[in-house]
Amino acid sequence: MLPAPSYKKEDEMAAKIISGTEVARLIREELAREVAALKEKQNVVPGLVTILVGQNPASISYVTGKQKTAKELGFYSIQDNQPEDLSEAKLLELIDKYNKDPKIHGILVQLPLPKHINETKVLYAIDPKKDVDAFHPVNVGKLMIGEADYLPCTPRGSSSSWSAPG
Repeated sequence: MLPAPSYKKEDEMAAKIISGTEVARLIREELAREVAALKEKQNVVPGLVTILVGQNPASISYVTGKQKTAKELGFYSIQDNQPEDLSEAKLLELIDKYNKDPKIHGILVQLPLPKHINETKVLYAIDPKKDVDAFHPVNVGKLMIGEADYLPCTPRGSSSSWSAPG
């Protein structure tokens, strides 16, 4: 039988409270600087469209927050609200329009979608280079092999809070 591991006071790690608000503030400051530099050096304004189909209160809150942040950072930003009864074909046409729009660099279709719309078909319709959630199979595959063009919003934000100073 092996002896129990020895314990020394110096082995203790102090707990550190991470301030999500402070981390978010630092990230936003850095992003605002990057957006300003992009505008100044390359004359490019990042463009984001969030598409909301229906009136789900949680979804409204989420996309409103994304739009507010995008505008604060200096993005060109569109909130495209569509009725609950929008057809799948019309939603696919809308996505195609934004895929082709050179002012739009990121597309976020807020989930869940109404039951009559095939979410997979919608997510596959988004140009992988504009898929900010990285749900398109091309982006999922690149993420899995460590060659992601970028990380999806929520996991990226979570990992940023773990590694942020403070």
